[in-house]
Amino acid sequence: MTAGRQKEVRGERDSRSTLKRLLFFLSPGKWLISAALLLICLSAGVQLIIPIYFGRVFLDQILIGGQNLHLLNIIALSVLGLFLIKGIFNYGQVYLLAYAGHKLVYDLRNSLFAHLQRLSLRYYDQTRTGETIARMTNDITLIQTGLTTGLRDFLMDILTLLGILVFLFYLHWRLSLITLVTFPLVILAVNIYGRRIRRFTGLMQEKVGDISSQLQETFIGIRVIKAFTMEEGERERFKARNYQTLQAGMKSAQTLATVTPVVELFMVAGMVLVFWYGAQEVVKGHLTTGELTAFIGYLGMASAPINGLTRAISLFQQSLAAGDRVFQLLDEEVEIKEPPHPIVLPEVRGRVVFENVAFAYRSGEPVLENINLTVEPGEVVALVGKSGTGKSTLVNLLPRFYDPTAGRVTLDGHDLRSLNIKWLRSQIGLVPQETILFGVTIGENIRYGRPEASQSEVEEAARRANAYDFIMRLPQGFETVVGERGVTLSGGQRQRIAIARAILRNPRLLILDEATSSLDAESEITVQEALSRLMKERTTFVIAHRLTTVMGADRILVIEDGRIAEEGSHEELLSKGGLYCQLYEAQFRQEAEGAETDRGSGSDGK
Repeated sequence: MTAGRQKEVRGERDSRSTLKRLLFFLSPGKWLISAALLLICLSAGVQLIIPIYFGRVFLDQILIGGQNLHLLNIIALSVLGLFLIKGIFNYGQVYLLAYAGHKLVYDLRNSLFAHLQRLSLRYYDQTRTGETIARMTNDITLIQTGLTTGLRDFLMDILTLLGILVFLFYLHWRLSLITLVTFPLVILAVNIYGRRIRRFTGLMQEKVGDISSQLQETFIGIRVIKAFTMEEGERERFKARNYQTLQAGMKSAQTLATVTPVVELFMVAGMVLVFWYGAQEVVKGHLTTGELTAFIGYLGMASAPINGLTRAISLFQQSLAAGDRVFQLLDEEVEIKEPPHPIVLPEVRGRVVFENVAFAYRSGEPVLENINLTVEPGEVVALVGKSGTGKSTLVNLLPRFYDPTAGRVTLDGHDLRSLNIKWLRSQIGLVPQETILFGVTIGENIRYGRPEASQSEVEEAARRANAYDFIMRLPQGFETVVGERGVTLSGGQRQRIAIARAILRNPRLLILDEATSSLDAESEITVQEALSRLMKERTTFVIAHRLTTVMGADRILVIEDGRIAEEGSHEELLSKGGLYCQLYEAQFRQEAEGAETDRGSGSDGK
């Protein structure tokens, strides 16, 4: 078997697998779909009666046969009645399939969103957000269209064509055989072009994912883009990606535009043969004028379902291509898994132990190596070191955002992997450098993680976080909507809301990841006071670049190349004259030079 043939067979096998999984999501609506199929059959049947009714009754008996013209009134009314019945059947099947399709989208999006929530941070570190959003929106919409409009048209057209064949053979079997000469060519063309449409649709959806990624980057980084006057550069980058999408879309459109006239050409060739042979049969008396008219009417009727079948297969292939991309996402391995019998501790003391812990990303390059560390309940441990040395990765092992690739982390003697994940994370408070606020009220942001908290509890948490006063000065107080990502608040205000959120959660473990690094001196003092209250009697891990913020920690760990290079109190580490001392002196010197520069600027301005 050639490589091309192997690829084709593998593609057909993948298509069957994708279709089987899509039909699984349609299975809850199987009764709706069954009812819709019945209505499709009835609608097709009514449509098929009309040509033979017109040919044999209207032409042969009334116009040519000269029978009672009173029958003409009955025929006219019956034709109107048939179309009315057909319209009712059409309405029913369109509505039922649309409902089943929307339910498919609802279930598929829910499954996909739930799966995304279970994936570890490793997936989000390595995947463009825009690509994921495109699969969640555009691809699922394509699936809906293919499995509703495409499926409905496909079944309707297939049933109509089968019915047409039955009536054609009933009217004149020799003419029918002549007609069938072109059918294999039609099927071959539809099959070949259908596979090409699927391939180009998959390519186009990938390009749409690229556009979604750039749009998100642009919206998030709009200040940087404007500050560096890179609007033109971003426009050119977007234009290039958009043009790639245009090219992929035009390839798909070109394929679809080609298949329609090709199919029509084969159909017309068959019709020409029917005219040529049928006229001879009428002259010889083997066929009546009404029967030939009905035969030609059926052939004319066949062109619409054949063209419709081409479009339906195109939609269906597009939905399969989109289904491939969605199921690739659903098949992403859930690395952080719940144990078979998860443990919930009745009480948490807060003793954390890292035993020979190592961690590496999928690239294989180690981020942490041979970490051995014991943190006693209520102890404040600070992690310092250069950027990229593994500080954040170390603390991200605590809530199981990642699992160690070697060794283990324990809480009060229990391996974190044996604990209930939701319960474990409920015991941990996180105050990150970049505070994430949602586009809801301040009160709802503080309640995030503990939605059942009362208003008085929310207000008390805000007081302890030094946030109550500024919140009450806002137009609607705790009911003020903060805007997307909290853009209407200052950095210090956002950080104090994040601290209030952690206070309300009342965790036993606390992670402060550069919680004050982006604040000015005045805001830092206010936030630091709130953090001191939050850290009281809690096991706390503090990551900081400003060494002045970690001087009061019980213990300071200096992380270098994924290892603990030094350990001790501020005074002990300074006395050693090692890496911490070098970092401290370099930072102190930099701050002193900055202060001197500020004084010089002030003198110049006088």
